[in-house]
Amino acid sequence: MLKPPDTVSIEFVRGMLSGVGYPSKSCADYLAAASIDPALIEQPSSRITSDQYVALFGLLMERLNDEFLGFLSRPLRRGGFEFILRSILGASTLGHAMHRMGKALYLLQDDFEFVYPIEGDIAGLRIVFKSSAGDRVFLHEMTIRAFWRLIVWLHGERLRTVRFDFAFPTPTHASEYKRVFPGPLRFDQPHTTFWFEAKSLDAPMLRDEKAMRDFLALAPGFIIIPKVSEHSVTARVRAYLHSRRPEWPNLAATADALNMSSSTLQRHLAEEGATFQSVKNQLRLDAAIVRLDSGGISLAALALELGFADSASFQRAFKLWTGSPPGAYRRFGPASESAESAEPAEPPAAALPP
Repeated sequence: MLKPPDTVSIEFVRGMLSGVGYPSKSCADYLAAASIDPALIEQPSSRITSDQYVALFGLLMERLNDEFLGFLSRPLRRGGFEFILRSILGASTLGHAMHRMGKALYLLQDDFEFVYPIEGDIAGLRIVFKSSAGDRVFLHEMTIRAFWRLIVWLHGERLRTVRFDFAFPTPTHASEYKRVFPGPLRFDQPHTTFWFEAKSLDAPMLRDEKAMRDFLALAPGFIIIPKVSEHSVTARVRAYLHSRRPEWPNLAATADALNMSSSTLQRHLAEEGATFQSVKNQLRLDAAIVRLDSGGISLAALALELGFADSASFQRAFKLWTGSPPGAYRRFGPASESAESAEPAEPPAAALPP
């Protein structure tokens, strides 16, 4: 089954660019170089494709020669992450590898350190900042995400995350965190920490030189784009709807395909903070953004593909979801010269299709 498309909130893009002085003029240059319309960054509801997000991250690393994107008092030069990863080779257990990782990172920068608290049957990796660099939310997000992903990989993708703590107030884009950090979340904590079962510290470290090379070949996308659980009900609904497009089955048909009643499906989705309609609309939005960015499909054809009655209905829904017309999402893409780039006037408001 084809993997459903995924997108990233513009709030994470703003955060990424805050290390280079967003909203400075250079930020618009970075966005354009990554084929992202700079106007989108001023729309709080807009999104970009995961490929664009990875491209922007890589472009910033290359131009700044800094794997921490300008957030620290001194750059972490290209190759720094590989140095940290190589320091882990030969460690006997996951706990041993984590301590080696922390020592290597400490040699390369001065702004924070890792500590490893243990509370009962859970253990953690905690970021302790020693400079004002810790005032930036994205630095917490990026650091805990990168090293959480690394530790999960070291454990063979079997590590169960118990909880994520964040040392800042609940951000405006907190609803996006469930797409990035799979587990319970707590904000306004003394330190940013991710917690896991303490018994995992004694797990043998099985990764070798070849595995490390494979890991680095997939970075940074493997690290900064979350690996979405394929077992959650939300993910199963997304996968089923994606496989059936442009039919876009209703709640009853989807529940039947997943071997459960409609009420059971709704209950499971509610437990994951979603509804059937919200999952369906998010998938249609993600698919629309990816299609607009990657090809010259007409708006009429895209509307039908996404289950809308006509182009006007699609454009109305898209602008409601993102704050921008569809044309803004392909102005910098390969279809920038398409005849559809200039959007017609917005039609009168009307109810969105189910």
